Amino acid sequence: MRLENKVIIVTGSTTGIGKAIAIRCAKEGAKVVIHGLEEDWGRSVVEELGADNAILHIEDLSIDGATQRLVDLALKSFGKLDAIVNNAAIVASSNIQTTDKSFLQKILAVNTIAPFQLIKDALPHLTEQHGCVLNIGSVNAWCGEPNLLAYSMSKGALMTMTRNLGDTLHRVNHVRVNQINPGWVLTESEKQRKKDHGLSDDWYKELPSVYAPSGRIIFPEEIAAAAIYWLADESGPISGQVVDLGQFPFIGRNPPKDSSTIKETK
Repeated sequence: MRLENKVIIVTGSTTGIGKAIAIRCAKEGAKVVIHGLEEDWGRSVVEELGADNAILHIEDLSIDGATQRLVDLALKSFGKLDAIVNNAAIVASSNIQTTDKSFLQKILAVNTIAPFQLIKDALPHLTEQHGCVLNIGSVNAWCGEPNLLAYSMSKGALMTMTRNLGDTLHRVNHVRVNQINPGWVLTESEKQRKKDHGLSDDWYKELPSVYAPSGRIIFPEEIAAAAIYWLADESGPISGQVVDLGQFPFIGRNPPKDSSTIKETK
């Protein structure tokens, strides 16, 4: 097993991509700290993984001391800490008109500042294990959708932090820091978000090729499969890298000119 005897914190792992990563980590032999805001969902994940393999912590990461409490729980429950996965994030629609200072601060607090603080709190223990950090970003870090301004800003900052710490911590602390940027993924929250936008319950079953060249959306388990490489020793000394996990090149991509789904904006 690729993660045998490793202890890993996965934030935002009661649902979606984080849940898929946590489940895959346990299957690969790791002990996992499950974290999120939905206690019932979290207990279900722990039950699925087994009490010997997982422990649950429910808390908003923007609360002072929350990240340290996650670290303390990992140490108390499993005796060490090998890796953290910064996955928890608020995905909320906003643009320049609807984004005010307090809203932006709320998004940054969870999506950018909490990952930084968790790395900082975990660093002594990650250093001891020559461990690693995997940040879960988004392809929106590169520029973002028009209605995802604050979210995209937060993921852009996370990506810069990954590049920076991936270099500095690797040199000084022997701790690798990398990031994956998922594209469009079929999480529970994404299903609901699109329904809230007025789409049908099965909107994801027929997608225009301009958005999903393969004919379908990406599954959380596919992101989790990629995450294991960065958490495992097999990724060797690689650090400071950001990998996009989408269905097409995001920067400079030219959709088909004859696509009927494209609408020009003037």
